[in-house]
Amino acid sequence: MKFDHLLPLAFLLAVCCTGACEREPRAGQNPTGAAARRIAVIPKGTTHEFWKSIHAGANKAGAELGVEILWNGPQREDDRDDQIKVVEDFISGGVDAIVVAPLDDRALVPVLKDAVREGIPVLVCDSGLDWDGYVSFIATDNYKGGALAARRLGDLLGGKGQVVMMRYQEGSASTMKREAGFLETLAESYPGVEIVSSNQYGGATTETSYSTAENLLISHRQLDGIFCPNESTTFGMLRALQDAGRAGQVRYVGFDGSDKLAEALGRGEIDGLVLQNPFLMGELSVKTMVAHLDGESVQQRIDTGARVATPENLNDPEIRALLSPDLSEWLR
Repeated sequence: MKFDHLLPLAFLLAVCCTGACEREPRAGQNPTGAAARRIAVIPKGTTHEFWKSIHAGANKAGAELGVEILWNGPQREDDRDDQIKVVEDFISGGVDAIVVAPLDDRALVPVLKDAVREGIPVLVCDSGLDWDGYVSFIATDNYKGGALAARRLGDLLGGKGQVVMMRYQEGSASTMKREAGFLETLAESYPGVEIVSSNQYGGATTETSYSTAENLLISHRQLDGIFCPNESTTFGMLRALQDAGRAGQVRYVGFDGSDKLAEALGRGEIDGLVLQNPFLMGELSVKTMVAHLDGESVQQRIDTGARVATPENLNDPEIRALLSPDLSEWLR
């Protein structure tokens, strides 16, 4: 009984602690104190800067909505079997939902159908699928991105010259759309531009892209222009141009951004980079999936937009944010 006078203080402390916990949810809880939803986010790969931005955007949305983000994917963007295994593992783990950037438009379909049969909804981001059983598709309009690249390069060349397009890899729906947009827009709007090679693939890494680029530069010594459709092909070609002493001599448009590509743009070794918004892509993917889980109606297709960075607009704040985003707050 001699401790009775402490009870009001204990009660007040308990109330304060409860209030603090509501303001700052513990790991594994949402703001209501219930167990947090677990959303698996599966990229095509885990090494390129593009995927780090998607990861950061997903983490931001997860923190805001009290959702646990489970991030895992293959190291290489050509490892279909590993990406399928990652999906299978998340299905076995009983996640609440899956967000996936499929590295092949067909190979991932059977396992994603398995997820839906298990009651796990699927949202597709970045690259499309030959399947319509997903909640939503959130990505750049990749055909339009390829068309933007064609207009930039076609204008730089004055509508004439010889151009090479180095492809990425077969089965990647996003880059195939970019390649189609580039080739068809050049043919329609710049008939004086000749495509001298468009059937060589750089592959999933900078190293394989560098090797293909070297061979292309040896085969086409009078080249006027080049287009590459993603980060690894763009950087691989840049290295090959630098080593051949041709960087800045050939008009060059690439896709996606990184610090090194931004530096090359500033030096005039690259004439344009079509920039996506992967941070927004990751953020909207998680937010859209949570809205779906809450029973809300969501858009079937969300375009996250694209801009062309050039040496002239390099210091525009919006362009800098897309080229070299600060992800430190969300990737610790």
